[in-house]
Amino acid sequence: MVKVTRITTQKNNNERFSIFIDKGSGEEFGFGVDQDVLISFGLRKGVELSDEMLEGIHFEDQVKKGMNYALNYLSYRMRSEKEVKEYLTKKEIPEEAFEAIFKKLHRYGYVNDLEFAIAFVRTKVNGGGKGPFVIAQELNQKGVNKKMTDKALEEYSYEQQLEIANKLAEKKASKLKTSSATEQRQKVNQELRAKGFDRDIIQEVMQQIDLEKGEDEEWEALVLQAQKAERRYSKLERREFDHKMKQFLYRKGFPFPLINKYLEELNDQ
Repeated sequence: MVKVTRITTQKNNNERFSIFIDKGSGEEFGFGVDQDVLISFGLRKGVELSDEMLEGIHFEDQVKKGMNYALNYLSYRMRSEKEVKEYLTKKEIPEEAFEAIFKKLHRYGYVNDLEFAIAFVRTKVNGGGKGPFVIAQELNQKGVNKKMTDKALEEYSYEQQLEIANKLAEKKASKLKTSSATEQRQKVNQELRAKGFDRDIIQEVMQQIDLEKGEDEEWEALVLQAQKAERRYSKLERREFDHKMKQFLYRKGFPFPLINKYLEELNDQ
């Protein structure tokens, strides 16, 4: 048994108290507690504490600390349960206190993974730029289960996906004006897949967006790409130069007739 000898308010936090105790050899600092724990356990000068009581006080104080950390963390924006657990772990709150902490957080509605997921999806939709597969992956990383994720993604309508995918496709295509029509289509398709849109959305976008190039536009694009390659292969012998140029321009999606036309004109110079 230890006896409480003195209780003082802590300097940096007037809601926490320092408890001084005597184990039989004089006064010493025992532990710090939140004021709610102080009141709950009736701590005051002269009270004797058993090992069991000390253990209970420490546990309840960790729960209280964890709640305070969690509420502060949640005050900035909604968080998933996994995010809060990871934060509390960084704050050195023991896992044994998690059950009691999250029971309170759930009871008061501070943590709700479904509501978090729905708000997360709405934010991503309003921000644009991501398809449902990528959003689902991000929610999975935040610890939201598949059932809740699927429910939340109902907020992301087909029409919204199509609108956002179209904007992304047009933006990507505008950056590829010097590419061949084939490469332009491939990279727009790849961009939409990387952003997390499904096949149906991508197919519809690819049908709607104008990625066709006239012969003059295709020729201008080829000339620009070819001029870049010329500098790379300029020191090669003619036969090897032609071979490398054909490989390069074909990989870029240009048709052989245009490639041959360019090389013939180049050789005639």
